[in-house]
Amino acid sequence: MRKIYLEDTPLKEAQERIASRIHFAPIVEVIPTREALGRVTAASIYAKVSMPNFHAAAMDGVAVRAEKTYSASEQHPVRLQYNVDYVEVDTGDPIPDGYDAVIMIEHIHQVDKETIEILEAVAPWQHIRPIGEDVVIGEMIVPDRHKLRPVDLGALLAGGNVTVPVLRKPRVAIIPTGTELIEPTAKVASGEIIEFNGTVFAAYLQEWGAEPVYYGIVKDDYGLIRNAVKTALEDADMVLLNAGSSAGREDFTVHVVEELGEVLTHGVATRPGKPVVVGVVNEKPVIGLPGYPVSAYLNLEWFARSLVYHYYGLLEPVRQRVKAIMGRRIVSVMGAEDFIRVTIGSIDGSYIANPLTRSAGVTMSMVRADGLLRIPPGDLGYEQGEEVEIELYRPLEQIQNTVVATGSHDLAMDVLHSLVRKTNPERFLVSSHVGSMSGILAIQKGEAHVAGVHLFDEHTGEYNQPFIEKYLRGKDVVLIQMVYRQQGWFVKKGNPLGITSVQDLVKPGVTYMNRQRGAGTRLLFDYLLKTSDIDRELIYGYSREAVSHLSVAAAVAGGTADAGLGIYSAAHAMDLDFIPVSEERYDLVMSASFYRSSQGQELLACIRSSQFREQVEALGGYSCRDSGKILYSSFSLGE
Repeated sequence: MRKIYLEDTPLKEAQERIASRIHFAPIVEVIPTREALGRVTAASIYAKVSMPNFHAAAMDGVAVRAEKTYSASEQHPVRLQYNVDYVEVDTGDPIPDGYDAVIMIEHIHQVDKETIEILEAVAPWQHIRPIGEDVVIGEMIVPDRHKLRPVDLGALLAGGNVTVPVLRKPRVAIIPTGTELIEPTAKVASGEIIEFNGTVFAAYLQEWGAEPVYYGIVKDDYGLIRNAVKTALEDADMVLLNAGSSAGREDFTVHVVEELGEVLTHGVATRPGKPVVVGVVNEKPVIGLPGYPVSAYLNLEWFARSLVYHYYGLLEPVRQRVKAIMGRRIVSVMGAEDFIRVTIGSIDGSYIANPLTRSAGVTMSMVRADGLLRIPPGDLGYEQGEEVEIELYRPLEQIQNTVVATGSHDLAMDVLHSLVRKTNPERFLVSSHVGSMSGILAIQKGEAHVAGVHLFDEHTGEYNQPFIEKYLRGKDVVLIQMVYRQQGWFVKKGNPLGITSVQDLVKPGVTYMNRQRGAGTRLLFDYLLKTSDIDRELIYGYSREAVSHLSVAAAVAGGTADAGLGIYSAAHAMDLDFIPVSEERYDLVMSASFYRSSQGQELLACIRSSQFREQVEALGGYSCRDSGKILYSSFSLGE
């Protein structure tokens, strides 16, 4: 039953195919107006009463007949008698017959209980709300196919509409497939994967105005999947199958759709997101989404969201876009649209975009993404420094208030982010783990506000400053002490292989997990190899790289490595044994412009705070004895 892709369809063409084939006939339901927020009207709705339905006072004061005030002036005040020339009214009171204006209470001088004096004339109908000023009986309040907003509900109620006809929400069936899937739990055995895509799909669908129906996990069995689709089609307006959309031995989605209906598209020309199945069964759309989260979420938006808005007859909302400068070169392949998740920072007046991992299976790349870069199928990518257009996932105001951190990974940065948010809720901090050297280069190129560094110079025995002086010569920067931390070997509980030094890593059968090039931990490891006169070729796994201390610890905990070098807090988080090697300094490099800014000073205050010390040292393996100390500056601090 194995089958290759039917085609490599351009995304727009695939969307048009399904939209042209599906003609929804939504059911109309009548619901209380007070419960109708976000619902879509099934007809134009008209006012049943006027608002107000009487002439009403718009101010506190007195109702008068305007012509009796015409002669009033400061030189010739006019006096009016109670119940003869005026009556008292409050805002919203009906205007009695025979009166056609209201004088504000502030403009009245009370002569006695029965007499007032005025110094200024009023015009007819001044400060009076006439019948129907807000809503007139018979007036259309909202049109057909209108998504109801809070203000619309008020106008509808004011117009006497206590119920409204709306389109029933489209019911979307969610069917996750996979023998390896389990429901969410805190305990996962080897070979099991938590099913979480269904929850994400449901949340997106609710956000777009649909009603998700979760059918539960179905094993990789053709008959079970076919029966699940047939059952779901009895009640749902659309069916989503997750996983099994590619061309593997147990990828059954395309065959199920072929048997029950018609496959319109199998495979779109995008990266990620290629293996999608788009079909029609019983005149209802059936979408087979890829199992990898990023591919699944993108296809969900391209097809499910489009169909939800098609169901309602509404235009799809367009996200805000911004022009940004590429912080790093990005390469694409001819013939496919590339969708690159990026982080964005506002640095010295320019927006800088940096790509996140392109792996379709990395959910956190969507969590961390500020926006999406779309590379057309005819382009080969963008060079560093080239201007691009980004579709924003976050409001531009948030991006402008975001501190962009890069460089080496450390858990203290997560603590710092939390403190920054508590200190100033409008402020954000995003951190990318690219290694100490890449962090320094980002500061050099103006692509980051701060960079975390822990680079040991074997010639001087100093941390960080020699590298700052070498690579940031001529650039105004400041080096700030962040934390001292313990570096050591990660090994499994009980240290079954007896690893206590770098020499032990060359033992037969020992697998090592390294850090990426440019990482301070890797430089330290290379120094340990050099001082012990060990050839790196003897280290099994030297070329295998991880981008964070937690990733190294996870490899050891998961059994794909026997040892790795990293910080104590990561070993503790993964419940590993830790053999100390050395204490090192982890510092922050700041550009001068950022240091002088209010954002920079807020960050520095957080680093120097007692809360930072308490929370970081509680992680274990840290000392904050000099946190916030200025270690080096290439400009006058003015302090």
